Amino acid sequence: MGQRHDLLAGAKLCIAEKGYSRTTARDITAASGANLAAIGYHFGSKEALMNAAILESFEGWGNAIEQVCVDAGCDPLDRFERFLAGFLEGSATQRATLVASAQAFAEAEFVPAVRQQLADTYERSRESIAAMLLGVEAAEVDEDARRLGSLVLAIITGTALQWLVEPEATPSAADLAGGLRALVRTD
Repeated sequence: MGQRHDLLAGAKLCIAEKGYSRTTARDITAASGANLAAIGYHFGSKEALMNAAILESFEGWGNAIEQVCVDAGCDPLDRFERFLAGFLEGSATQRATLVASAQAFAEAEFVPAVRQQLADTYERSRESIAAMLLGVEAAEVDEDARRLGSLVLAIITGTALQWLVEPEATPSAADLAGGLRALVRTD
């Protein structure tokens, strides 16, 4: 397919086998069949490649979950619960991606390009999550909807960290949705 694609595939494989912080550029080139200079050419740095691999993995996982959540008859809280249920169900098979993303957050403290890459992803995620939950197109997401996307993104990130530490004690999707329902209850 091309060296860029091969590097992404190699980075994903290395993340799953070795983790973010233990993967070297040479590991990635060995797994991908690409040459070392291709990392700099296509991504600028090993860290940027690793983050692109993580983000691509999350995007694919999120798209799969979103397909389960799309239901015109559901209200946003029901879609939120379905989304979280899909996220939690997939966490076991995506553990390496979750661990790598936690490591990427730490790396962002020291590498401005990584920080920017993650910030850009969060910006897009706020909009796409809000659109999915509200059942609208991304172009229809206004400032209130973006706030909803920000809240849900914070819940997802916190839930992922809890799941990494203690999966069996992590609140279920129903628990988290129930907590939001209790928060917005007006009676």
